[in-house]
Amino acid sequence: MKQGLFISLEGPDGCGKSTQITFMEQYLKQEGYEVVVTREPGGTDISEQIRKVILDKDNMAMGDTTELLLYAAARAQLVSEFIKPAVDAGKVVICDRFVDSSAVYQGIARGLGIDMVYAVNSYALQGMMPKRTFLLDLPAQEGIKRKRGQHELDRMELQKAEFHEKVAQGYRTLAAMHKERIVIIDAMKPADEIAAIIREELQDLL
Repeated sequence: MKQGLFISLEGPDGCGKSTQITFMEQYLKQEGYEVVVTREPGGTDISEQIRKVILDKDNMAMGDTTELLLYAAARAQLVSEFIKPAVDAGKVVICDRFVDSSAVYQGIARGLGIDMVYAVNSYALQGMMPKRTFLLDLPAQEGIKRKRGQHELDRMELQKAEFHEKVAQGYRTLAAMHKERIVIIDAMKPADEIAAIIREELQDLL
């Protein structure tokens, strides 16, 4: 049986994660791997219900700590019900966002602190961390412009421009702290160029 593998994609809103996940899934399946894809917050029935609460525009009064704990709760369910069993079964799990999102959005942009975020999430993770994280780096304004063109914005996407600037910079800070795991890629490059960079990294990893 092939050894399981856990990979995550991160980046500001609008950075193109969904497109790259599709490319990755196709490539890995061609290479003979069993691949499953999931997302955060969400990925299980319970986690998807928590996602609705987090992203609902009617919940603009949500406190920062409440937000952090809701993300951690959704993550705990996703890890125990989906990610851990899939990796244990030898599958490749690709996750659209993981705990690094909380480190950036709640830890840095909300100002709760990265250490606090990882401490809270230590209960949710059950020792599961991505073997490799691909960070699609994009200027904040470009991300929001792309999102506005795609759909109606949710509660997180509706945060002020200053918040999105902190997120974009926060990701760069986090990548510098975890160079051995986080691969930073310029998301302004054409999608096929980004896919080629990721493929090369995956070949090394596999």
